[in-house]
Formats: sequence, C-alpha cells, structure tokens
Amino acid sequence: MAKANAFYAQSGGVTSVINASACGVIETARQHKDTIGKVYAGRNGILGALNEELIDTSKESAKTIAGLRQTPSGAFGSCRYKLKSLEENAREYQRLLDVFKAHNIRYFFYNGGGDSQDTANKVAQFGRQSGYNLTCIGVPKTVDNDLPFTDCCPGFGSVAKYVAVSTREAALDVASMCETSTKIFVLEVMGRHAGWIAAAASLAQETKGDAPHIILLPEVPFVKTTFLQKVKQTVKDKGYCVIVASEGAQYKDGTFLADAGGKDAFGHTQLGGVAPMLAEMIKAKLGYKYHWAVADYLQRAARHIASATDVEQAYALGQAAVEFAVAGKNAVMPTIVRTKDKPYRWKIGEAKLSRVANVERKMPKNFISSDGFGVTAAAKRYLEPLITGEDYPTYKHGMPQYVTLKNQLVKKKLPEKW
Repeated sequence: MAKANAFYAQSGGVTSVINASACGVIETARQHKDTIGKVYAGRNGILGALNEELIDTSKESAKTIAGLRQTPSGAFGSCRYKLKSLEENAREYQRLLDVFKAHNIRYFFYNGGGDSQDTANKVAQFGRQSGYNLTCIGVPKTVDNDLPFTDCCPGFGSVAKYVAVSTREAALDVASMCETSTKIFVLEVMGRHAGWIAAAASLAQETKGDAPHIILLPEVPFVKTTFLQKVKQTVKDKGYCVIVASEGAQYKDGTFLADAGGKDAFGHTQLGGVAPMLAEMIKAKLGYKYHWAVADYLQRAARHIASATDVEQAYALGQAAVEFAVAGKNAVMPTIVRTKDKPYRWKIGEAKLSRVANVERKMPKNFISSDGFGVTAAAKRYLEPLITGEDYPTYKHGMPQYVTLKNQLVKKKLPEKW
C-alpha cells in the first residue's frame, strides 16, 4: 500500500519567517519517510488544492529546502481565500476531498493566521463527516501577533525588531534636524485591531523620554485634541516628536482613522494612510514641518534583520506540526508556551483549532500606559525576548542570498472544471 502524502500550504500575508516553518515541515516529513510519502505544497495556498496545482517538494534538494529557513516571503505562493461553511459551499469541500483522494493526501498542514486556522478546522470537520482519514494540523503565522493560546506568533518577532530598529534610527535623524527643519516623524505600521507591532516600537527606548514619544494603538480610542496637545508638549520639551501609529488606530465609535475603502477576501477593511493623515493634522493645527513613512511590506519582508528567536520558533512549530500529525493528533495547532521571562524560556504546546479559529488576541490593559500613548514595563518584559538575537542570511557581493524553488507541479489527475 502506498504511503500517505502530505499537503502543505501558506495562507494570508506572508512574513520573513513563514518559509522557516515550511522548512520545518518538509525536513521533518522527510525524516518520517516510513510514514509520510511526499510533501505536496499548494501553489498559492488552498487554491493549490482546489485547482489541483500541487508542487512536488521532493524535486528540491536538501540544500535548497534548508535555504528556505533564511528566505523571506512565501516560497510556494500564498492567498487570501476564505472557505465558506460546508452548508454554503459543499462543492468546494468535495473538490478538496477529490484532489486529496486522487493524490493519496492524508496529512493537511495549513500555515497562517486566524482565518487560516478556521480553514484548517473546517477541512478537519469535513474529513470526519465524509469518513476520509485526514489529519489536519494548523501551523501558526501572523505578523499581527493576534492568535490566542500561544505566547507569540511566528513572524511577529522579526517585524517587531524591524520596527524598533527603524524607529530608533529615524529618531536620531529627526533629532539632528529638528532645530531648523523637521520636528515631526510619523511611522505607520501594521496592526488592524491589535497594537502589538506599534507597541514593539517602544523597544527603541533606552532611557525615559526617548522616542517613540507617542504610540497609537487600536485598543485606545483616538482623541484628536488630546493627541495634538501631547504632540505640542513633546516638541516643547524635546524639540521634536516621533510617533508610531498602528494602521488600525480608530475613534471611540470604532471608525478607523484611515479607511482605504473596500474589503479583502477575508472581509477585512482595507487600511492604509494613517501616517500622512496624522502628519497633515499636525501641520494644520500646529504648523510643524513633518516627514512620514509607511513600513508596509518592508516590515514583514525584512529577513536581513530577523529575530533569531522568531526564526527558531517558526521552524520549531513547523517541525512540531509534523510530529503532532505522526503521533495521531488532529485538528490542533502547535503553540509557543513561555515558561520564563528572564532568561527567556519556551516550549511547544497545543491548542484545538476550534478554539483558535477567528479569535483575535489584543493588547491587555496592563500593557498600555495610563495616558494611552505608550506601553508599560510589563509589555516590554513580554516583547523584549521576542526580538532577541540575530540570524543573518548568507551574503554574497553585499546582498543576502535567498533560494528560488523549482516549484514543479504534479501531473493533474482530475478534470479542470469541477
């Protein structure tokens, strides 16, 4: 009887370390060659299964797969595609089952955030209902750090490091120019409903009063008059003001400061533009010269300055996902469990997909300063270990060396139309 094959796919916004999780999955599966046959990767996430576009990772050398650990973005392509409920679209689930049966896929590893864990849970439920022996394991990933039941999410530590470093460096620039030129710098970072990334900018502070002077979090309602008063006082005291704003900063009624209009495939509001909006607001009311920047893809693609802790955890969770599957566990997601703050210690835990799916973990109140414009010592104790350590990629001619896969597709066995 042929050995069961595995399906692995990447979903949602990619990160600088999601490929490290892919590396962990593939390398560990290869170590279990008596149990797992081939690992097929979905071309562009779950769409790879629906379209029967399966990448044969066995065509890649051990060296190339190892190179994934230091390569950013999604090596197999990702997607924003939300599976509807079985009642709403049974046809899609039947298609997945047909593809899995055709290629003897019995293991399903889905690497993504909350919506992706929901997808993995739905597929696990359908497998059980249809009587098909399918093991589904979620692999956590999200730069927003908003998955529940895990100390942190792979991808976050590296974004946090990038934002903290960039804030410190930009602040030095503004400080040197503020006497006769720019007095305001606004950095816009990711974070729809949870302010973890913006909060991480606080790690740029070495002593009290250091930049960033203002951090705008989605968890704290934005009040224009209070904000402008804080900016004015900071410029009076320091000569300049550095602001880090989450893209999800919002008013008391829940309206985003910068709603770009439209929705993504998961139904989320498209955000962007909070930095220029704040800068113009300050200019109009206070008259200060400003500069602003949007970290955007740069923050999540910056593998050159990735956190060593983040890389290690991303790989370990991919590895654990396979070990869980081989051990017979199903419909679960491996997690990070913090056992000690200083020195930082962690281990692998697990959570049921049904509990993880579509749940957002926001910043707790004890992590937010009393004035709402910063974070507490407790927050910094939590954040600091996650950006610790450097894991530089190999360099050649001054440039980091990242791998490009063959991504050779398996021959299709089913009709194109379904």
